[in-house]
Amino acid sequence: MQKVSHNGIFCLPLPSMNASPLFFVHDRGQMCNNILQYGHILAWARHNGARAVSVRFAYKYQYFRICRSPWHNFGVYLLAKLAQRLKLLPVIDFDVERQADEGGMSALLRGRQMAWVDGWHVHFYDLFADNLDELRSLFAFLPEVEQAAQQRMMPWLTRDGYLCLGVHIRRGDYARFKGGRYFYDDATMVRLIREFAAIHADRRLVVYVCGNDPKLDADAYRKSVPEAEFVFPDGNPGEDLCVLSHCEYIIGAPSTFSLVASMYRDAHIWWIPSADATLTPDVFTHFDPLFRQIGLYHDF
Repeated sequence: MQKVSHNGIFCLPLPSMNASPLFFVHDRGQMCNNILQYGHILAWARHNGARAVSVRFAYKYQYFRICRSPWHNFGVYLLAKLAQRLKLLPVIDFDVERQADEGGMSALLRGRQMAWVDGWHVHFYDLFADNLDELRSLFAFLPEVEQAAQQRMMPWLTRDGYLCLGVHIRRGDYARFKGGRYFYDDATMVRLIREFAAIHADRRLVVYVCGNDPKLDADAYRKSVPEAEFVFPDGNPGEDLCVLSHCEYIIGAPSTFSLVASMYRDAHIWWIPSADATLTPDVFTHFDPLFRQIGLYHDF
């Protein structure tokens, strides 16, 4: 059973006895991990007549519509964090691998309370899929983010006949993650882009290369497929995510960043499984099936 720790003399009550239970979701990891983790809890809450607030998006990653929605503001974050630190909120802990029992949250439904929800291993995939349209709406990009991304994608975004490939370069911590298994150098990525271009030789190709490596060899990419257009958006994380979300195809190392990018328009996506992998037409999938297999790559 999922652990519920009350950790104190009393629990913080809701302002009204008729109000629905409220979960403060303490998302782990970075931005796109946070989106997916919050999505699981929000979907469960919607299904059970409760509410959910993302602690992280109340103060951080201010790129999305949710950041300007009720309850998502710095004041709420401070109050919830203080209540959690003072042990006034019960804590529902999803920190045990493959433990996704709903007992803790169900108990709060009966008590009509607030709670702090924490941990990596919260998985309600079917409910997530049922609420995907709402999640896309909540995490729609703010107008200024969308505008900045589209400026970086111009003029090809509005031209007919271009095929947009998004390439996500994930390095940095991936030099250590799983022993560097998914740390792919420029030569590997260039080869895969050439293979993609060969499959779509009848299309005019524009490649948007987004990533976290300041030493990326942009010339090597441009020379790999001279007839293609290459763009290196180099925006903030929200703008780069928005750029990738507009692409018809996305490739990259296994990362929730590219996965969430594929979520918006159900783009074709391929997580490169190894440095010697070959890109063929049948390697691509879509958001939902890849999302359900995320544990094969990340042990979530």
